[in-house]
Amino acid sequence: MSGYPQYPPQGHSPQPPYGQPPQHPQGSPYPPQQQGYGPPPPQGQYGAPPPQGYPPPGQYPGSPAPGYPPQQQQYPPPQQYGQPPPGQYGAPPPQQYGQPPAGQYGAPPQQYGAPPPQPYGQQYPPQGPPGAYGAPPPGQYGQPAYGAQAPYAVPTPPTFGYAPSQLPQVPSDAEVTAIEKAMKGFGTNEKELIRVLSKPDPAKMNSIRLQYSAKYKKDLVTEIRKEVSGYFEQGLVALVWGPLTHDANMLYSAMKGLGTKETVLDDVLLCRSNADIKAIKAEYQTLFHRTLEADLRGDLSGATEQMYMMVVAATRNEDSVPVIPQEIDRDIAELQRSLGSTVNKDPVQFCHILTNRNDNQLRAIAQGYHKKYQKTLDSMIKSRFSGHMEDALCLIIARSLDRAASDAAQLEATMAGMGTKDKLLIDRVVRIHWNRQYMNQVEAAFQAKYKKTLINRIKGETRGDQERLLVACVE
Repeated sequence: MSGYPQYPPQGHSPQPPYGQPPQHPQGSPYPPQQQGYGPPPPQGQYGAPPPQGYPPPGQYPGSPAPGYPPQQQQYPPPQQYGQPPPGQYGAPPPQQYGQPPAGQYGAPPQQYGAPPPQPYGQQYPPQGPPGAYGAPPPGQYGQPAYGAQAPYAVPTPPTFGYAPSQLPQVPSDAEVTAIEKAMKGFGTNEKELIRVLSKPDPAKMNSIRLQYSAKYKKDLVTEIRKEVSGYFEQGLVALVWGPLTHDANMLYSAMKGLGTKETVLDDVLLCRSNADIKAIKAEYQTLFHRTLEADLRGDLSGATEQMYMMVVAATRNEDSVPVIPQEIDRDIAELQRSLGSTVNKDPVQFCHILTNRNDNQLRAIAQGYHKKYQKTLDSMIKSRFSGHMEDALCLIIARSLDRAASDAAQLEATMAGMGTKDKLLIDRVVRIHWNRQYMNQVEAAFQAKYKKTLINRIKGETRGDQERLLVACVE
């Protein structure tokens, strides 16, 4: 991704003990948040979603914060500490092809990146957007070649909690004291730990962890592991780590020992912004003193390995890159060609397209493919691929079409059938809970699809402190 400095490793403090979260210094060289530009195209065109269903939520994590010209923004906004920056974590992406009209689905017009009204005659940057009337064809006269990252693309900012600049120190004395009191002496007050640790946002949790260490000269994760055990311990530790360190530890655990938990790799890495992928790679190397790419190559092979190398290369189109119908048509034709048959398909090219397009482009591709061939792209993937590759490619399509509905389905998958996948359920609930607004979207999608509330579903599958912790994260 051009224009984005490497994240960090030089911005990290000396490496912490093995397996413990790094201490992020203030003033990390992370780029200021920038915002996209350009008015939304007419609604109801190429790639627009069907009227029914949920409005496609913003990319989560890592939604863009549109608006032109680019503006700098501090985290969190002074007037509402604890809320993620506008345009992040499930906020709607810029209104492009494939977006619902402003004001529908309960969202007020001009919200989350609807660009300010433009004076008569004011247009895009010189020569207009690629594909516009009078603009040179892509790949000519200095315009980007087909599939290349546009030079005017504004980098999608990192998800809240994935950059040190988003984690200012805030007073957390009351929480720190309550945590120590809950673990001091004989026995543990589990309900108090749940009350204190289930609600902070990433910046607040980072402050609690650092201030606990400074006040009591002890590591909070180590102390929690001494006091509790089992899935309850794993849930509390995931919360204390914060989203970035939790992601890195999940990846390491998924590849540690015999076998690979491919589902965890999918959960953490697919459809992430370039900024998030770079942050995760840097954190992984800081914690485990090895590169994420090397560990993926050691655990995967063939087309699956190549697909993940594309993902962690962080070359996905930024969310500000528009949907251009001519390029969508070429992508659809190339996907159809690369599908071939079960014996002569081209999985590498197929994966290249799906891993390098942004959500709006993928949504337009899926809808255009269905319109042209009268078959869903998802069904064609299932007919040509199997195993982990099938699951990964279908998840990319599902997340681009409706992220909240996709996450709701993943939560149900951890509880459906015989037995509950407790660790996977904990990890998925914790990942979603960092943004309360997005959690509400997932709850609504879950109830609409399964005709029961997410909380009641969790209560029916879990017990004790684990149940109380998960319910507290969802509420």
